[in-house]
Order: sequence, then structure tokens, then C-alpha cells
Amino acid sequence: MSAPGVLSFTQQGWEQVLAKVKRALVYLDAACAESLHWGCGSTRLLEAVGGPECHLREFEPAAVGGGAKQPKAVFVLSCLLKGRTVETLRDIICRSHFQYCVVVTAVNHAVHLTANHVPAAAAAELEGQQPVFEQLEEKLCEWMGNMNYTAEVLHVPLLLAPVAPHLALTPAFASLFPLLPQDVHLLNSARPDKRRLGSLSEVDATALTPELFLQIRCLVSGLSSLCEHFGVREECFAVGSLSRIIAADLANYAPAKNRRKTATGRASVVFVDRTLDLTGATGHHGDNLVEKIISVLPQLPGHTNDVMVNMVELTALQNEEKSQSMVAPGCLAQPKDAAAKALWEALLSTKHKEAVMEVRRHLVEAASRENLPIKMSMGRVTPGQLLSYIHLFKNNLKALVSHCGLLQLGLATVQTLKHPQTAKWDNFLAFERLLLQSIGESTMSVVLNQLLPMMKPLNQRTDNDYSPEELLILLIYIYSVGGEFTVDKDLGEAEEKVKKALAQVFCEESELSPLLQKITGCDSSIKLTFHKSKIAVDELFTSLRDIAGARNLMKQFKSVYVPGNHTHQVSRPHPSDHPLLILFVVGGVTVSEAKMIKDLVPSLKPGTQVIVLSTRLLKPFNIPELLFATDRLHPDLGF
Repeated sequence: MSAPGVLSFTQQGWEQVLAKVKRALVYLDAACAESLHWGCGSTRLLEAVGGPECHLREFEPAAVGGGAKQPKAVFVLSCLLKGRTVETLRDIICRSHFQYCVVVTAVNHAVHLTANHVPAAAAAELEGQQPVFEQLEEKLCEWMGNMNYTAEVLHVPLLLAPVAPHLALTPAFASLFPLLPQDVHLLNSARPDKRRLGSLSEVDATALTPELFLQIRCLVSGLSSLCEHFGVREECFAVGSLSRIIAADLANYAPAKNRRKTATGRASVVFVDRTLDLTGATGHHGDNLVEKIISVLPQLPGHTNDVMVNMVELTALQNEEKSQSMVAPGCLAQPKDAAAKALWEALLSTKHKEAVMEVRRHLVEAASRENLPIKMSMGRVTPGQLLSYIHLFKNNLKALVSHCGLLQLGLATVQTLKHPQTAKWDNFLAFERLLLQSIGESTMSVVLNQLLPMMKPLNQRTDNDYSPEELLILLIYIYSVGGEFTVDKDLGEAEEKVKKALAQVFCEESELSPLLQKITGCDSSIKLTFHKSKIAVDELFTSLRDIAGARNLMKQFKSVYVPGNHTHQVSRPHPSDHPLLILFVVGGVTVSEAKMIKDLVPSLKPGTQVIVLSTRLLKPFNIPELLFATDRLHPDLGF
């Protein structure tokens, strides 16, 4: 058997679930569905359920219950079994005919004790017992209408969506994002004057809101299970304020302390706050095809890390918008298709040009194996050329089914190369390089004045100009790469000009995007006055200044940019002597960053295995959504 990894950890967890689902109705929440999607694929679950009908349903209050011929249900949930989650369980069960219910939670029983305010000393005495789960089992029987029916509640650590052997994501924590200095003011509003916090460096677990503390503890529960799977005693390190809190919680987590006593392996777990370097996430210097695919194709509904691939080209339908909604979309995750998985992992690890050539090579080889009439052409790969190869499979059902995963990745490539936003990628890159040159040679006020002519209202914009959301991405890039700066009269005037221009751009939008609705607090452009827009923009700039000062508390790694050179990501702590390094980026990671870490660490310390974990895969448009979110301190935990 191969060495333990993120895939084996995920698949081992799902095998425990699959053992319970035979002939059952299965209800999944979005985060668990995403873990299944990348780890095993939904077909594996359907095979385990058996029967000709589809028995998968989304876990939500309006979910359809089980009929008279559906006596068994399995609920697979990523969250704590508390509050609204338990109410939804009750409502579904009460309108069903179940006689056997299994509830799987990704959260350890110890965290349920914490959520129910059981003191640490009392929790320690309950070791080996699971009173919260036992009480819920009784409730399940009560809701089924017969205390002699069967109910089971168990913990399975379904934490990860394994994207590649070196990269895994945590869908249940996609909204987790590091704190900013402005969050300290919000935390202080609930504290007495004598206990007010002076800065982010003073924030510890006890200062957090109950919801954020529990969200972190749920994450720690899953990470502890991962370390148990690896058989390691981990040392925790942190770079950044929220990372420091998470690292301390993992180090002091009672079940982890007990586990470490018998672990034989060693590992370093390094947590890093995304806010220390937002240039890597908002910049366009990552020369990677997958980054472009996830940036331009629409998101797969209910997912944070996969996209919809239009599959109409493989049907007899016309490629129109109406047709696209009739044909189920393809996607990037292909856990059951070895050839497609090999191509996917190659795309993650190669530069754009090589990746496109790799897609062509795989399509040519697949067509040749199926004896399809392929016309070879060398030289530059074009979308039309790739599409001509894909069309060869269209009228050969056997070949289409055999290579369905490869064709999905091929179509994702074609649609990305042809997408107008891909052409704009180079525009972004050129402007970012100009900004880097200016930042190296000029003051922040000069840089902002360079951005000013780019800020055009809707009626003056062409397709090559920047939308409001794209302007926000550029501003975040500027303030993150610029770092700490001195506020003077020139900067104050330059900022004020940019603020007014941006407020005007917001006001003149014909429709407000979901992000602009969130930022302005208006659900319609008609309601957005210049005054409201300016107030919202002033608040944006508070966040931007927070980002510029994010590295102020650091003794090293204060800069992510060396003048006269290409941009650099945040320097990572040197890997320790442990053979396994787990790097967890709190707030999201890009494909290029994960590749850089995978390549860099073994070159610095040969023999070191590195695994990159993060809350989500990032594209530039994610950053404004995360940075300007209003619920960072109060995440929705389902209760």
C-alpha cells in the first residue's frame, strides 16, 4: 500500500460512510458533496447505494423526505449537530417513513462538547463516551416515531477535497479568512474598556466571537484526524495573526495531545495568513492554464473549487444558451478516470504553453487508440484544432464514454482559450508590471494617479476597459504589494480622487453585481446614491490600508516585492528537520503557489514531502469577496 496521503485520508473516510448507505436515501450538505466529488466521485456513492433509482439529495430544510418504500436514510454533514442543522434533520425525518437513520458528522465529539459549553475538565472525564451523539440518537428514534427503530450518530473526518497528491482544500471552511485591524474594533465593542485589545497581535482564541472560535475548533478537529492518519506527532508554526490562533489551538487540542503520545512519525504544520500577501492571489503572473480555467469558466453550482464545462459540442444540439441548460455540465474533478486524472495533475504542474500541448497530446493518443480518423498537425495549438479532435469522439459512443473525463478537460481548455476574459489576462499582467515598476521607483500617490484614467463609468467603457470588480482587484494588488507607506498630503489627495472616481463608477452601473450589492448595501442600482457609494468606498479603503499594513507586525518577510526584479510571494519559514511539511494557507491558495511550494521545498531540503492545504482554490475575483465580507467574525455554522 502507498504511503498515507490526502487522497487515502479522504477515501478512507468515505469508505466508512459507503459501508452504511446500502439501499438508503443519502442526504449530503454542499461541503461533503465537494469532498466526495474530488475524493471518490458521486458514481462510487451511487454504486454503494445500489438500485436503479438516484437516491442522493441535498441536505436542506426543503429536502424531500422518504416515502413508504424508503425506510433507511443516511445524512452526511460537514458541520456541528446543533441548532438549525438538528431542526432540519427533525423536519426531514418527521415527514418521512424512516425506520433506520444514520447521521455522519465531520466534526469530532469533543468539539460538540465545547459547542455545548461543557468545561474542559468535565470533557476530559467523558473520554471514550459520546453523550451528545447518544442524546441525538434518542431524538432520531423519537422523530421516526418508534424508540425501537435504529439510529446511529458517528464522526467521520470528511475534511478534505483532494485536488492532487500535493494539494487539498477544505470546502467547509471556504469562507474562513484572516482578520484585519478593523476587526479589532468590532471585537472591542463587546469588551469592557479595561480589556480592550490594542492590535491584532493581542487577539487570542478567548477574544474571538463564539462562532469564529468554534469554526476554528472544527477545522482543528479535522486537521488532528489528518495527522492521526499520517501517524505523526506534529509541531505547529504560524505566520500571521489568525494562523497563530489556529496553530495554538491545534497544539493544545486535548484529543491531539493524547494522539501525539503514541505517534511515531514527525511533521511540521505551518499556517500562513493569506492577507500577508494578496498579490499572488490578485495578480496575473501565474503562467498556469488551470488558473485561467477556474477564473473564466462559471462555477459549478454548490461548489467553491470546480467549474462548469459546456458539453453541448459533444451532442447534436446547437451550441446556444438554451441548449447549455439542457445538457449536464462537465467538470475538472475526475477521480475515477486514471487517464484524465493524469492529465489534470500534469496541467497543475506545467506552464500554460506546455499544458495546452499536453491536452493536444492526450486527445491525439486517445483518438489513435480508438482508430478515429485524426489529422495530425504540429506547431502552435489552437482552440479550433483541439475542438476538431474532440469532435471525432462525437459519433462514437464507446469512445466518448471511454474518454469522457479527458474530453471534459479538453473542452474546458477550448472554452478557456476562446473566452474574452483570457485575452484580458495579458492586459492585467502588462498593467501589473507597470505598477510594479512604479512602486519600485515612485510614491504610492504616483501609482494611484496612474490608475485614475482606468476608472471609467459604464457608458465610457469598452470590452478592454476594467469593470468595477476588476478595479477592486487592481487596488488590492497595489496596496498589498506596496506594503506599509507614509500617509502625506499627496497620498491623501490621490486617494480622495480615486475614491470619488470609484464611487462614481459604482453609481453609474446599470445593474449591481452580487459583490457590489454586498459592498454598497444596495440591492439595486436605482437605490445607490453617490453619497451611499462614497461611504462604501471609504470603508473599502480602510480595508485596503489594513492590507497594506498586514506585514507590519513581522520581523522578517516584510516585503513581497524586490525592486528591479519580478514579484516574489511571501517567503516561507524554512522547513524543519521533519520529513513531512504540511503548509496550510488560511484564506485560499492559487494553483501557481501550490506548484511553487511543491517544487521549492524539496530543492531546499531534499527528501522532504510537502502537502499544501488551504481553505479554497483562489481566482482573482474571490479576493474582493473575501476581503470585503461583513461576516468574517460571525460565520454561519448552521445554528
